[in-house]
Amino acid sequence: MQAWAELRQRSGNHLVTSSPLARKRSQWRFGPGGRRDDGDGLPAAKGGTSGPDPTTVYVDMRALRHDRVRLVERGSPHSLPLMESGKILPGVRIIIANPETKGPLGDSHLGEIWVHCAHNGSGYFTVYGDEALQSDHFNSRLSFGDTQTVWARTGYLGFLRRTELTDASGERHDALYVVGALDEAMELRGMRYHPIDIETSVIRTHKSIMECAVFPWTNLLVVVVELEGSEQEALDLVPLVTNAVLEEHYLIVGVVVVVDIGVIPINSRGEKQRMHLRDGFLADQLDPIYVAYNM
Repeated sequence: MQAWAELRQRSGNHLVTSSPLARKRSQWRFGPGGRRDDGDGLPAAKGGTSGPDPTTVYVDMRALRHDRVRLVERGSPHSLPLMESGKILPGVRIIIANPETKGPLGDSHLGEIWVHCAHNGSGYFTVYGDEALQSDHFNSRLSFGDTQTVWARTGYLGFLRRTELTDASGERHDALYVVGALDEAMELRGMRYHPIDIETSVIRTHKSIMECAVFPWTNLLVVVVELEGSEQEALDLVPLVTNAVLEEHYLIVGVVVVVDIGVIPINSRGEKQRMHLRDGFLADQLDPIYVAYNM
């Protein structure tokens, strides 16, 4: 039976949170009997099996911006809680690789999660052409070290952590933590930012903000918020949003766009379509309530 992988991204049937602050961190779950919706089929870990309970660690968000993993105490300034993504199944190997150089990374580095096992897919069933891209996705090799093993690239950033816990077989338990999607990460000021972190900060600033999405535009950060309230409240949101992003992430917001509820596109899996939103912004199709430029 084909192994499968499911990325859970919304509460209830969609987003699963991994912190008391309801942080929308992606969590991987793997197990037999199906495939992920996008057809990747990359099995790695499974919840609900016998073994240690999933652990939560706290990492320094400032270090993550430089692709470094530094563990901190719970409640520390700039700490981010991450929940372990389940038990790695027998016969499955996982490494963390540099997505640009394809070299293996150490425990203290954030990198792309690569998977090797007998159930890895060989390509997309309904996608034709661009065989080189498919080969790079499903049949990648490390640039040095173990260059013979074939790996599947998940497209997600994360890290492995060796724990002192043991599983039912008595073997040491490796914990996998997923930080976010590689293609959604933003490069700003030479550092890597994950949209969900900034969006969570913005949503917390005011009760009338129902949803938020961010994306880069040239070298600027654009913040789009959905407002449930009057147009006067839209004016009040701008300083709240810009101050929150500056204080928590040390970023200057280039543009704040206030829109009606439902403008931010979300696909059938509950994932924000940030690039579609950016296209709509550039084409002046959002019909905003208010736009503030800080350029």
